[in-house]
Amino acid sequence: MIWPPEYRIRPARETELPALQTIEESAGEVWGAALGRSAIPFGVMPLAALDLCRVEGTLWVAADGDDRPVGFLAAGDLDGALFIHELNVAPQHQRRGLGAALLRAAIDHARWRFHPAVALTTDRYISFNAPFYARHGFVLLRPEDLSPGLKAKLASEAERGHDPARRVAMAKRL
Repeated sequence: MIWPPEYRIRPARETELPALQTIEESAGEVWGAALGRSAIPFGVMPLAALDLCRVEGTLWVAADGDDRPVGFLAAGDLDGALFIHELNVAPQHQRRGLGAALLRAAIDHARWRFHPAVALTTDRYISFNAPFYARHGFVLLRPEDLSPGLKAKLASEAERGHDPARRVAMAKRL
């Protein structure tokens, strides 16, 4: 799907960070509903973490026609790969290709920075999680193939309440 021309992908601005948390909360409600929960119980990315991504040049927004963020992707380095911390689109702007456009921006950045891969952790079953990434060339990583950072990330997610049976690591070789 080609995203509508009234949207654009651009770097995030410092003043937009609280709005990104709001987007994550609203997208988390959709995620929670897919799991049969009322909302995501794990919280949102702290402002300091979002700002670190912004300063490093790895925080992009999908902006609407009024240049307001309606989605974002936050990433950072993990074991030499570009690791996607979060990809969220506000519910009223979903299903328009914005998540895919944000993902392409991150992949392009990773190529430009000579990262060998883009990696992430996600839910194995929700259609807009692992199946979405698989459509974009990401593959499931076997437990024995995980880098130390990805092992630690999955362990941390389990400690925070994610069901380890549902969580997977995925990567796209560049």
